[in-house]
Amino acid sequence: MEFDVSWILLGLPITFVLGWMASRMDFRQLRIENRQAPKAYFKGLNFLLNEQQDQAIDAFIEAVQNDPDTSELHFALGNLFRRRGEYERAVRVHEHLLARADLVPSDRHRAQHALALDFLKAGLLDRAEAALRKLQDTAFEAEAGLALLAIYERSRDWPQAAEIAQKLEASGQGSFGVRRAHYLCEQALQTDSTTATALLLQALELASDTARPGLELAQLQHRSGDAESAFETLSQTAQTVPAAMPLLAKLLTDTAQACGRQEDALRLLHTSYTQRPSLDVMEALAALDHSVATPRDWYLRHLEREPSLVAAAKWIAGEKLENEQFHPQVQRALNHALKPLTRYRCAACGFEASQHFWQCPGCQTWDSYPARRIEEL
Repeated sequence: MEFDVSWILLGLPITFVLGWMASRMDFRQLRIENRQAPKAYFKGLNFLLNEQQDQAIDAFIEAVQNDPDTSELHFALGNLFRRRGEYERAVRVHEHLLARADLVPSDRHRAQHALALDFLKAGLLDRAEAALRKLQDTAFEAEAGLALLAIYERSRDWPQAAEIAQKLEASGQGSFGVRRAHYLCEQALQTDSTTATALLLQALELASDTARPGLELAQLQHRSGDAESAFETLSQTAQTVPAAMPLLAKLLTDTAQACGRQEDALRLLHTSYTQRPSLDVMEALAALDHSVATPRDWYLRHLEREPSLVAAAKWIAGEKLENEQFHPQVQRALNHALKPLTRYRCAACGFEASQHFWQCPGCQTWDSYPARRIEEL
């Protein structure tokens, strides 16, 4: 049978027309999809700018469905879920990203970091720790280190926190000497006196210009019966960190009386009070300096220098009033009014407490509490 060339000549135009029609249909479909994806994306962005997060999430989900390979949309959606507190949905989005084989390394690291933040915000510290550990030797290593440091501080794992702080300092992320000294002080509170002494001496070497190591070492020495060493430690701390004298004053008085160093203590206290008048320092002076007739006279002296409601209330407490029968009610009202003034206030977040903290219970910042009370700030 002879092959008819005419069939080839007839088939070529038909094949060309069919191919052209198919390409036009594909192109139209692509244009529709491309038009839909940006439209949904910009709609979501508009909702987000107007703080309409529910509508923004719906729009971004629509955009992701139209173009599931767009990683930026996944990141935007995951961040929205995290901001709304929907951590489980945020985790699913970021885990879906990490499961993609075609994800470039930079986006993979970014997704790993976002997943760690999801776990951290959800309070799943063990899973957050594991996720953050995987970011070593990536662009997110420094951020991961700081997050790990916060985790170990929250869980009070001081050795691990010290290790991370040392690595961060070695990598040029700042100075962590003071923070490491606090970790050593925290460990000293949980061990025997011999080990605690060694830890506190190490903390003094790391941060000799902060008050805590010296104060806690002096407290340990005083409890052990070595008042002389405790007084020397406090004297050195008072000279190195003069602003901390209100925190040192009471223990300085006790150790001075125990080892017969009242005159030395008076000199330190007088110098501090002259430079920075403080009720805590003044009351320590009143306990040692008997040249003044009564301790109440010290409150009058303080009032001559500082307009203190606390000093006024304490002086009035021992004063005979013209209408003495009303004195208890007046005194009770004064005591109630001065309570907030005797508290300490965090300089970072404003959290107030009746006692001094080295780390704020509110914002977890170290050394954010001044040594002076609210009235004296």
